[in-house]
Amino acid sequence: MDEQLVEAVTKRVCQMMQNAPRQALLIGNPPAQDLGWSYVSEPPYSAVVIGSMTLGELLYFRQEEALLALAQGMPVYLYEGGLPAPSCKSRALAARLSAARRELKAMGVAFVSGGAKPGFIAAAEARRLKAEGLAPPAGSLLSPLAKDILEGKSQ
Repeated sequence: MDEQLVEAVTKRVCQMMQNAPRQALLIGNPPAQDLGWSYVSEPPYSAVVIGSMTLGELLYFRQEEALLALAQGMPVYLYEGGLPAPSCKSRALAARLSAARRELKAMGVAFVSGGAKPGFIAAAEARRLKAEGLAPPAGSLLSPLAKDILEGKSQ
């Protein structure tokens, strides 16, 4: 296979993906920081962003749209700045809140704090990361060849 052609096509797809508006269903208030999504209230969307939660919502997570997205393998992001303050005078409540956060992570909810948007990693970038002993940023999209390179299945 012509690797230069694959790299050129991958770059073009990456450019198209970066220019295309990424739409996410917003639950709660919009995050204070730009997470790189255009928010919608109905389909189609490619992710769910939870911008804020109350203590009760965190303790008893029952957000149907987010649960459906997780069941379908769609990414669900929870903006950490929209969570209740982590300090709690009740040890029992603090333990339950901590457990609730762990449970959300175990279900596949990604906690984000804002800042740089994850990008698309092509083969050349994967080779550079591997040579430097680095992992791709969390949430990055990997081309199939980049994934193989990082897993050591390809050069």
